[in-house]
Amino acid sequence: MKPGIHPPYEPVVFRDKAGGFAFLTRSTATSDKTVEWEDGATYPVIDVEISSASHPFYTGQARVLDTAGRVEKFEKRYGRGTGAGAGRRREGR
Repeated sequence: MKPGIHPPYEPVVFRDKAGGFAFLTRSTATSDKTVEWEDGATYPVIDVEISSASHPFYTGQARVLDTAGRVEKFEKRYGRGTGAGAGRRREGR
């Protein structure tokens, strides 16, 4: 790598505000806020809205969408067919 053109890659704490979960990793992101970590050292902290600790997909609370019901509702409303405008009725021609 070319020296002097890359941002510093240093330890940073990412803290999930919703889940109360934090982890220490290395990143080029930085912050003015700091936090004392479990090892006694002080690191910059970046608060995030959502992480794997609070995201519904990872916590098992994700909703299952009823796509079959939506398709049936669409077909009932607009008809079933192939091609553009297959469900429309042409009257007066």
